[in-house]
Amino acid sequence: MGHDSYVLTIRAYGPADYEAVVSLADRLATGRPAWRDHDRWLAAVRGWVSGSVQTAGEPGHALFVASDGDRVAGFASVSSRAHFSGDVDAYIGELVVAEWAEGRGVGRALVQTAEEWASSNGHARLTLETGAANHRALRLYAEAGYEAEDVRLTKQLRPPA
Repeated sequence: MGHDSYVLTIRAYGPADYEAVVSLADRLATGRPAWRDHDRWLAAVRGWVSGSVQTAGEPGHALFVASDGDRVAGFASVSSRAHFSGDVDAYIGELVVAEWAEGRGVGRALVQTAEEWASSNGHARLTLETGAANHRALRLYAEAGYEAEDVRLTKQLRPPA
């Protein structure tokens, strides 16, 4: 499918999207630090995506799918989550763009959809986390107006097992 015929639509997740969404979970390993076990990392991100699929459409949870015709170009989960300060914010749990769809505005469209969901659900803020080495994602979020709030620092004390 050529770039000229690319038509992006964003819609709520449906059961027919299951295989495509789950197949994109491993993209969440982008920016994984070398000291984190690859297999355990993949198991975790697959679990997150599975959880988002299971809660899609429940109160306080949404899962949006970006598609080009019948091809899934990406997805984003968003939910309500309490911050440690007691504030309840909207939170993007996962946002994934298929490799073939990178650079076509899919991430921006999914962020905008998550922001609209957050606003319509009464949230004053939308938060998210991404890997420090996931430069493409960091650039996307910075361009969309997101600012660093918390920073996790890690020091390697011994070689990975």
